[in-house]
Amino acid sequence: MPSRIQIENTYLLPGLFKERADINRAYLMELKSENLLQNFLLEAGVRTDRDVTEMHLGWESPTCQLRGHFLGHWLSAAALLIAQNRDRELKAKLDTIIDALARCQELNGGRWIGSIPEKYFEKLEKNEYIWSPQYTLHKTLLGLYHSALYAQNQVALEILGKAADWYLEWTEKMMQKNPHAVYSGEEGGMLEVWAGLYQRTEDERYLTLAQRYAHPSIFGRLADGEDPLSNCHANASIPWAHGAAKMYEITGDAAWLELVKQYWKCAVSDRDAFCTGGQNSGEFWIPPRKLGMFLGERTQEFCTVYNMVRLADYLFRFTGAHEYLDYIENNFYNGFLAQQNKYTGMPTYFLPMKAGSVKKWGSKTKDFWCCHGTTVQAHTIYPQLCWYADKERNRLILAQYINSVCKFNAHVTITQSVDMKYYNDGASFDERDDSRMFRWYIKLHVKAEQPERFTLSLRIPAWVAGEPVILVNGQHAEVESVNDFAELDRVWEDDTVNLYFPAALTTCSLPDMPQLLAFREGPIVLAGLCESDRGIYLAQNDPTSALTPVTEHTYDTFPWRQSVYRTIHQPENFELVPLYDITDECYTVYFTKKSLN
Repeated sequence: MPSRIQIENTYLLPGLFKERADINRAYLMELKSENLLQNFLLEAGVRTDRDVTEMHLGWESPTCQLRGHFLGHWLSAAALLIAQNRDRELKAKLDTIIDALARCQELNGGRWIGSIPEKYFEKLEKNEYIWSPQYTLHKTLLGLYHSALYAQNQVALEILGKAADWYLEWTEKMMQKNPHAVYSGEEGGMLEVWAGLYQRTEDERYLTLAQRYAHPSIFGRLADGEDPLSNCHANASIPWAHGAAKMYEITGDAAWLELVKQYWKCAVSDRDAFCTGGQNSGEFWIPPRKLGMFLGERTQEFCTVYNMVRLADYLFRFTGAHEYLDYIENNFYNGFLAQQNKYTGMPTYFLPMKAGSVKKWGSKTKDFWCCHGTTVQAHTIYPQLCWYADKERNRLILAQYINSVCKFNAHVTITQSVDMKYYNDGASFDERDDSRMFRWYIKLHVKAEQPERFTLSLRIPAWVAGEPVILVNGQHAEVESVNDFAELDRVWEDDTVNLYFPAALTTCSLPDMPQLLAFREGPIVLAGLCESDRGIYLAQNDPTSALTPVTEHTYDTFPWRQSVYRTIHQPENFELVPLYDITDECYTVYFTKKSLN
């Protein structure tokens, strides 16, 4: 089965995704450590003389019951970048923050590592309302776990060991007094983090904690073939699937895998999705065949996009099925990129789908929604999901077509890039540019220190219209097609592979409102630059009868404008651009279909 490439052996190259990742990394460095730590220091009784206006506010305000959650996200994001890029600057900042957390833990009695009071958990015991204290603690625990796993910070592991003792005592007490308390407070992520710590350390305390969080009611309902998701909080349930996936990873028990598959079936296979891949509104799963009635300003919460991509990654590694990689690609373009401000790196909590929408961006220090946290993590995981290895078959899998490098083993390195110049990285002016004009011309360079045979397995995206073109050293290659992968099994040394994936202009309608349709080019959703649903006149349902491509030379991410169209034969014409390029413009995604006679 596929496995991830070691994290230090793959990294991004200049291009669209690296631009977004670099903006994100700059933001991680920009935030002041004392503000990231503010709620942990206050909880530990450390005095601050700073005015509140200088502190992080919104969900990080000292008056918010979720205060402190964001630091966990920050630690997770920073740890991944440290491992990928050997980022010494981020490493120094992360180590300093974790040393401060260790001090806070000691000031709190040696075990408690919360940014919130322990008495919040007393409210869970009494079945009194409190806003998601286990969610808040989970972010801190997960951030520390990632700091140990990826950034090799041993202090983080020591903090976690002491925190585990607190949790062992509390969960044991609750098993006697009120077992429901363990399964309240938005606790879904706890199973995965405790199981992951057991996988990392083989410390039986973590396995005990994982077992104590391993029996939520959602598992029973999934096993019985029920739908436990519709009209329920989406991001509270997805982490349970992560936990089941991690339990399968460490135990090999097929029952856990079956739960993960059942969750995916209920959440994705048996449920409709917007053209972007989103399936929720106002943070809640939309029931099957109800998308149209939920078309509004609060569609596609970003946390759900990020966490479902993580689940798809688990399932691809468990099954090798192509569909999970297509799902990830769709959400990369129409979630990860579309819900990050390309200038500031800030998130939009929801991705509005109603006609005449405007994205609402968070601020750098005054909001800190949950989606703010998952956004800073999201733009660190691209390299991990581009390449996989299948050691049993001596196979390297190219999963996502994102400019990047992969060191397959000690002797073989593969580079992939869009077959265009990249002017944002400082390419000089050329009077003649022989590069291609279309983003789906891709070039791979395979460099082996000595001739080596292995299979290079290329995902053929589901959206490809017609036959892809695959050349090796300028010659049409002999390709074996296996489960929607094109497999090149040969001896490699110093070789170039050229790919071309023809992408058609297509429409995507809502199952409960088929008169509404959106446009896509390949995997990329297009948004009309208009303030209302003006309707689209089509001839015989052919999108090319209503849209014509537009391009021009630029000195930007791509040397030619990509995925831009203009309407034709309409009462009032307008442009459509990639949804991920929309910043502050008013836009419309779904249009009423009209017949062009």
